[in-house]
Amino acid sequence: MPREARTLDQANYAEMLIEKRDDGVALITLNRPERHNASTAVMHAEFAQLPGDIQEDPDVGAAVITGAGRSFCSGADVQQRLGGGGKGMSALDVLGEPREIVEGFLNNDKPVITAVKGYALGFGCTTALLGDIVIAGRSAVFADPHVSVGLTAGDGGALLWPLLAGPQHAKYYLMTGERLDAETAERIGLVFKVVDDDELLGEALAIASKLAAGAPYAVRSTKRSINRVLLAMSNDVMHYSLAAEGMSMMTADHKEAVAAFIERREPRFTNS
Repeated sequence: MPREARTLDQANYAEMLIEKRDDGVALITLNRPERHNASTAVMHAEFAQLPGDIQEDPDVGAAVITGAGRSFCSGADVQQRLGGGGKGMSALDVLGEPREIVEGFLNNDKPVITAVKGYALGFGCTTALLGDIVIAGRSAVFADPHVSVGLTAGDGGALLWPLLAGPQHAKYYLMTGERLDAETAERIGLVFKVVDDDELLGEALAIASKLAAGAPYAVRSTKRSINRVLLAMSNDVMHYSLAAEGMSMMTADHKEAVAAFIERREPRFTNS
């Protein structure tokens, strides 16, 4: 009996809004604006599901991912991680889903545009950079601050940053956790184009509509050809970086970083 095709359906998403437009573009909006769309365990799982649903929905030719309110995604919801309520993330969630998300988007051959304003930090930065074309509003701020809390940048940053910005920029920003504004991100190659915030969504939708109207096989096979390089690298980089991130979660320096965050002070790292 043939398997029922998956579709991009609002009923399957609690923390994302799904709108399928008449031009074949799906608009996906991260929908926790009161927390700058910080990622919960629920949103993380929905990101793992999203690329497959985009891929298999026959009514979707291209997708735009953006955030409600002032930001794209400010990273993991720290309050939830520290026990502030809701379902926490297991070790499998933390170490298994990131690879599923990254490789899910790399295996998806339909064009995905990310429209980024405000914060795109940590996991939010990785998901923004997984867009085939990244459009940034002038308010956008990018950073992967894993090292700031004593963690290896393992959830995709070590794969994506060197390919987009080059090894030197990747090393500097991933090893410092320093933030970049939209213009700097464009200059080093993380971002395709910077526009005013009030033009952001319109620009992203226009590009997605143009791609959705293209010859499907030609567009998608071209994307898949390019992504073969990223997938080959992912098999090596993600395996190592996620294992290293898992080890870093058990270090005293990570525990110190968490304590410093709670106590609102600078961490004192001891290489232990």
